[in-house]
Amino acid sequence: MPFTGPLEDRIAIRELMNTHAHGVMTRDAAVWATIWADDAYWELPEYPDLGGFSGKDVIVSGWIESMKVYGLNKMDKPMVYFMEPGSIEVEGNKARAVAYTHELYEDPANGELVRGHGRYDDELEKRGGNWVFTRREYRILHEQRG
Repeated sequence: MPFTGPLEDRIAIRELMNTHAHGVMTRDAAVWATIWADDAYWELPEYPDLGGFSGKDVIVSGWIESMKVYGLNKMDKPMVYFMEPGSIEVEGNKARAVAYTHELYEDPANGELVRGHGRYDDELEKRGGNWVFTRREYRILHEQRG
């Protein structure tokens, strides 16, 4: 089953995904940082120059730097970014999830418009009464350029 476990927990995890997207679209690092565990790992295997980030502070710092070059209208506007859950499976205070992204941004290398879709494979834990991502792995599913 793609959606299992208590509904309240699944809603909280979906809201965590929505918080990720809201942070991107508002370029709000404080909001975006709230989704991560202090000891989280963010893996970006399709970006070999980035690889992965260990620890919330390193993750957020890396994200802040990337948001300086990913946007629209020559960086006058943030990128358009939405995230939808494909599955959320809760077992006690741990969960696994899959999230799909829809993105619109200008390629920082050449200014070309990119419409992209990606997939996050996630691990989460409920800590201090709140769900946080402990591990996220992002992969590109499709990009349309021009």
